[in-house]
Amino acid sequence: MNQTLPTLKVALLGCGVVGTEVARLLIEQADDLAPRVGARLELAGIAVRRVGHRRSAAIDRSLLTADPHALATRPDVDIVVEVIGGIEPARSLMLAALKGGKPVVTANKALLAENGAEIYSAAREYGADLYYEASVAGAIPLLRPLRESLAGDTVHRVLGIVNGTTNFILDRMDSSGAGFAESLEEAQALGYAEADPTADVEGFDAAAKAAILASLAFHTPVTAADVHREGITEVTATDILSARSLGRVVKLLAICERCDGIGQAGNGQGVSVRVHPAMIPRSHPLGSVSEAYNAVFVEAESAGRLMFYGAGAGGTPTASAVLGDIVAVARNRLAGTRGPDASTYAGLPVMPMGETLTRYHVCLDVDDKPGVLAPVAEAYARHDVSIEAVRQASRGAEAQLIIVTHAARDAALAATVRELEALPVVRAVASVMRVEGEEELCPPYARRPGRA
Repeated sequence: MNQTLPTLKVALLGCGVVGTEVARLLIEQADDLAPRVGARLELAGIAVRRVGHRRSAAIDRSLLTADPHALATRPDVDIVVEVIGGIEPARSLMLAALKGGKPVVTANKALLAENGAEIYSAAREYGADLYYEASVAGAIPLLRPLRESLAGDTVHRVLGIVNGTTNFILDRMDSSGAGFAESLEEAQALGYAEADPTADVEGFDAAAKAAILASLAFHTPVTAADVHREGITEVTATDILSARSLGRVVKLLAICERCDGIGQAGNGQGVSVRVHPAMIPRSHPLGSVSEAYNAVFVEAESAGRLMFYGAGAGGTPTASAVLGDIVAVARNRLAGTRGPDASTYAGLPVMPMGETLTRYHVCLDVDDKPGVLAPVAEAYARHDVSIEAVRQASRGAEAQLIIVTHAARDAALAATVRELEALPVVRAVASVMRVEGEEELCPPYARRPGRA
């Protein structure tokens, strides 16, 4: 090994599952990384909350410190890696490092989704790199293509499975017929779900990632608060079976779309960002994504349709993405350059969910007698919602009526469902779920062109 190479010192803030793997990779792959970078990467220190805590044998305990601010601002530190997570102290530490002109690599999706504008602004003001590939979809190289490879293109849509825990649960419900609670317990037993799974199953994790994706794809500031969020706790075995009868599967999707024709003049643009369960065709590229894997489908003007797939979580896959960013910022530092900023020049408005165009799959328990369909169809028509397909199956004195709509404003669809609940012929609205994907519905559904 050429010992004349310069050394770049790396401060590691956090030593949990991901931080431990980052430290291990930096140490074990030091000789391989040096010629790729053009310098040796050396750990300057590792900031932890409890220095005396039991740690992996790969961690050099002499590097541990309980003073993250001192480590992040040390004059000899060249690169700061933040894998603490959460908002504070991560925010203050990152800002302190950036103000010192130090490049920052982070995996902190929650912070970027909530305070991204402040962090990006500090990076620009102080001329420091900010890389965060690991914040969305783990090891999958997704953010850099959006920020760099597609910088000259117009992205219209980003549709993805960005939470492995929920995908595992829904996949088990689909493949085994198990309910939500049983599938969650299995995910926890296998280590795919936390003891408190709220961030995953209620969609908070996916919403933070959707905000980052939308910000990059549409050059528009989007925060987690802008994202319409629904989790999977209300998904039932009935929903899964209904999807199967349609040739579809239920997935928790992050959907980021560029919308045209908004505003009073009807010639403006905006963006829609949402996270919710949806039925998609099994033939769709996302329909076959199983277990705890992630996948993101990007539609761009010139590049067309692109698919990104891989391990979306876990210590080693996430550490791989962090290490890739470390190499990138190290090369920039040696060359005296910076990587591209997360531009927000477009500043498009974020549309409320009620104005977003969606499609609904509605399953009704109704009286099995003549004339039931007419008042149901009239309810859809009153809200200017067009029916695409309908099927009725008799079950003794009652019947199950399944209706799939054409695209309509989500507010109009929700109002239709509320009216259906009040109809005398409707015993219960058994299931309501949005539908995504362009493929045709399977027979035996009867198609009804035009408004119901």
